[in-house]
Amino acid sequence: MPHSADIPAAVDLIRSDLRNALIATDFDGTLAPIVDDPGLATPIEGSIPALQRLAQEAGEVAIVSGRPVSYLTRFVPEEIMVVGLYGLESSHHGEVEVHSNAGVWRETMDDVATAARMRGPKGMFVESKGLSMTLHYRGRPELAEQVEDYAAVAAKSAGLRLRPARMSYELHPPIDEDKGTVVHRLASEVTGPVVYVGDDIGDLPAFLALEKMAAGGRTVLKACVSSPEISAEMIERADLVLNGPAAVLEFLSALTA
Repeated sequence: MPHSADIPAAVDLIRSDLRNALIATDFDGTLAPIVDDPGLATPIEGSIPALQRLAQEAGEVAIVSGRPVSYLTRFVPEEIMVVGLYGLESSHHGEVEVHSNAGVWRETMDDVATAARMRGPKGMFVESKGLSMTLHYRGRPELAEQVEDYAAVAAKSAGLRLRPARMSYELHPPIDEDKGTVVHRLASEVTGPVVYVGDDIGDLPAFLALEKMAAGGRTVLKACVSSPEISAEMIERADLVLNGPAAVLEFLSALTA
């Protein structure tokens, strides 16, 4: 499987038609290092300027994340497309859009988050995101099984969907949106290569979407950021394995070098 040393070959593949390409990346674990407190995550120095340079040359540049748009736009300029909450929110050129079926779930999400803080496993960190929420056990890894069990019951009771993530579980409204549907939609707006950079199981639908595009003759590149927490399936499906956010920055910068 290719690793960071193969960045030059990957760059050549995409640069051949960069003006018509889609370059999409996750945020946490790719642009920003994973941290114990999710509210303190920030992109590494140089990563956002690299995306800005790409936005001037590529067909489309996007950040596709489980974060709310309100968090991402603290760091990301308006010319870069931002898609948050796995497709429930988006922002581009200052215009924020919310999925038409999502708003009715806001009160439910607030209630579930409040209940989780009151009745969830002690030491579990509850991150409320408005239209979704994440239950973290990174600071208390011994709680993994308890958090999983609590998240499963909470999701079922409220009619929500459950997604595993890096040392956490995410609860979402039952709306058919994920990183795969987002990337498919964005890719339909350009004609060139499609790149996606991800780091955890939540990015797998995007990889699967790219594989379908490749089967139809589209040039694609699936880049995975390695970590001790990465799933074997992500590594196996990746065309390029990058060793952390610094390597992601190297790759993005090379596309416009």
